[in-house]
Amino acid sequence: MSHQITNPVLKEDGQMEIKITQQRYNPLLKRREIVFELDHAQTRGTPSRLEVRKTLAETLKTNLDVVYVKLIETKAGTMLAKGEANAYDSVQQARLIEPKYVIARNIPEEKQALAEKTATPKQPAQKEE
Repeated sequence: MSHQITNPVLKEDGQMEIKITQQRYNPLLKRREIVFELDHAQTRGTPSRLEVRKTLAETLKTNLDVVYVKLIETKAGTMLAKGEANAYDSVQQARLIEPKYVIARNIPEEKQALAEKTATPKQPAQKEE
């Protein structure tokens, strides 16, 4: 079941206005599938995925770890963007369903750099003689 939400939410620092235009619950995947519009006239550039993710989590009154932004597209020559996101019922469900590249795109750069540093490089296999 899908419904329209018309109340725009202005971020407290006045940088962007987000309006959820469509929202439906997918019981099979245990997630809310969200389509939103974003007015970012004050920022003069498309906001980062992390900023949009935080604002959506606040708007939906849910945990940041269960919200994943799939797409943000700004129409050329405007300060209006459209996007899609998913908000899962649990973190485990999100990691099970969401593709790895979407999860990687939604990780803050600091955490991503730290994860790359701590990952142990694979050693090439030794040939037996």
